Amino acid sequence: MAEPIVPNFGELLAEHLNGVPPDAYPFLLSQLERTAAARYRGWAEDVPEHREGILRCADAEDEIADRVEALFPPSDEHRELVGEIIPKAKATYYSAFEPYTPVEQMFIQANAERQGAEAWQTLKALYPDQEEALDALSVLELSSAEYLDDLLPSLM
Repeated sequence: MAEPIVPNFGELLAEHLNGVPPDAYPFLLSQLERTAAARYRGWAEDVPEHREGILRCADAEDEIADRVEALFPPSDEHRELVGEIIPKAKATYYSAFEPYTPVEQMFIQANAERQGAEAWQTLKALYPDQEEALDALSVLELSSAEYLDDLLPSLM
């Protein structure tokens, strides 16, 4: 099997992210994390023998979103803006996975987790006072990537 094409999710989602003010960006990313959590829950159904571990990854995505929302509480205006953007961004995100099997999708997601870890690091320039918290978010992202890296060879 050839490896699936892994997009640069920042570029893929750029049309949805470009109009977002910098102070709304963390909330937008938190909602994308929730989208990823939903993907993991679907994969847990598709690969039931690894359900527990895959659901831990879903929980990590939700934990990231919860932490971000606590660190950067969104204004009502930002909630409304992000609420308008997320359905389109979610459709674009899901489209990157459509041509692939659940296992191939998890391969893509492992790479997406690494990209997510980098995104939190990028935010340190805007929020230097939150460096430790942003590092912790990256650790959560990378733990899911590592889980998938360990799991996938047995499934492919």
